[in-house]
Amino acid sequence: MNKTININLGGFFFHIDETAYSKLKRYLESISRSLSDDPQGKNEIISDIEARISELLSERITDARQVVNESDIEEVIAIMGQPEDYADAEEGYAETNYSYQRRNTNSKKLFRSGDDKFLGGVAAGLGHYFGIDTIWVRLIFLVLGFSGGAGIPLYIILWILLPEAQSTAEKLQMEGEAVNIDNIEKKIRDEFNSLSTKVKDGASEISDKISSADYAKLKQQSKSGLQEFLDTIGKIFLAVFKVFGKFIGVILLFVAAAVLLSLIIGLFSVGSIEILNFDNDFVQYPPFFYDSILPKWLLTVFGFLLIGIPFLILFILGLRILSSNVKQFSKTTSLTLLGLWLVALFTVAFSGIEFATSHAYNGTKIEKSDINIIANDTLKIKMVNDDNLYYQHNLRRRTNSEEVHVNDVKMAYSNNVKIDVKKSETNEAYIEIHKESNGRNRSKANKSASEITYKYTIEDKNLTFDAYFLSDYRNIWKDEEIKATVYVPEGVTVYFHNSTKRFLYGVDNLQDVNDKDMSNQHFTMTPKGFDCNDCEEDIMRNEKEINQERERKRRLRIKADGNSIDVEF
Repeated sequence: MNKTININLGGFFFHIDETAYSKLKRYLESISRSLSDDPQGKNEIISDIEARISELLSERITDARQVVNESDIEEVIAIMGQPEDYADAEEGYAETNYSYQRRNTNSKKLFRSGDDKFLGGVAAGLGHYFGIDTIWVRLIFLVLGFSGGAGIPLYIILWILLPEAQSTAEKLQMEGEAVNIDNIEKKIRDEFNSLSTKVKDGASEISDKISSADYAKLKQQSKSGLQEFLDTIGKIFLAVFKVFGKFIGVILLFVAAAVLLSLIIGLFSVGSIEILNFDNDFVQYPPFFYDSILPKWLLTVFGFLLIGIPFLILFILGLRILSSNVKQFSKTTSLTLLGLWLVALFTVAFSGIEFATSHAYNGTKIEKSDINIIANDTLKIKMVNDDNLYYQHNLRRRTNSEEVHVNDVKMAYSNNVKIDVKKSETNEAYIEIHKESNGRNRSKANKSASEITYKYTIEDKNLTFDAYFLSDYRNIWKDEEIKATVYVPEGVTVYFHNSTKRFLYGVDNLQDVNDKDMSNQHFTMTPKGFDCNDCEEDIMRNEKEINQERERKRRLRIKADGNSIDVEF
């Protein structure tokens, strides 16, 4: 049975047994003797050491009635460091098996950091060892983990192999600082100043309860088992949410870094390619870049700022979630970034509105020319492409445009060409070419349509249409198209070459053969319409289906005021 003693250590009261008190007293006296050669500031250093020991004991005292025992003192001494860490004492310390060999080395050793750790403190320890910020080490592990998975097993291996820096001397060795009086005192002072308010408040509560010595009252105020269980559950949820918050920080950091890296590479790539004059083939700009009054390079910079600034903020936010050492932007920097982002937003929005207005009106240019085709003639229609301009293995109609060069002039190339054949009401054969485009007003839309370049040729009853048309490069994103309609009199037979298969559009015929199935077939114009001469049954619809379809088109049933009205067409 040991006696218990009440002591005041660092401003807090503790119950301590006699054996533990003796060991703690000898420990402090030994440190005090080691400082005798340098008495200046000795009392302040001892005061800081006592405050640090008080903090460590407070963390171990969970009950106001708990007594500090010898094992508690030994654990505190292991963390604080042996007396030889402070200086060479004048007397031996044989009773406690402590030696007093001065250690004054600045050799850096590799430890895990227990003060700045997210999981095991490996990244913080490596950061101290290599002299770089911990966040960059964590980023390296993240990149290795996402790229090949090597970062996870490497971290676990280092976690197992590396010891944790617990004592003051080990922490100094981890940071590469000399183990001497000044550094140890400074380290202890820094750690003491970073003591949390919660621990201080808890220690004050304990000291108040101990000083009152009212154990009956303490027993009444002690938490119930249910309350302790709820507190434990709350701590578990708090830890889960903390880990989840770190996970969110990792995601923000990874996504923002990927976007920023892509933007930087893209920006420098576009700039280099434009300087070398290779942008025509490698760079694809957004639609509103092509018809804007602002230069492309300026819109590119503003586009970079518009996307990059929000992701830069997300990147810093992710860093701050993972590490409290990362500082937020200053007020001046924040306002500057906000101003740049607003300018970029308004500029890009202006260009987008300007682009939208360039499509506000539709314009049409109609060109008509006669062809020498009479009854009983056979007209052959085909499509051709200029492979020197833009090669296509499968020739077909496309609505998008491509960039080509004609005599070193950049132009828009499009396959949006529609071919139709109808009965001529004048018994004369002719061709109508409808060119359609967009513009900010009707006049500009009509002008853009008239500037479209489209050609066709007729030779010895062979009508050859170009499978493409050319337009001004600024119109590359406009909805432009060509519709060529051939009007033939009765008795004329038309043969559709296989090349027209993807360009025929809405060609009516008596058998209701689909446009794509009309190629390689002969159709003769009759008083009722096109009649197929050599179509197989599998591409023709039966007469009943055709009549039903025509009846639906001819009769429209309209309900008005509860009554049905039949309208004939």
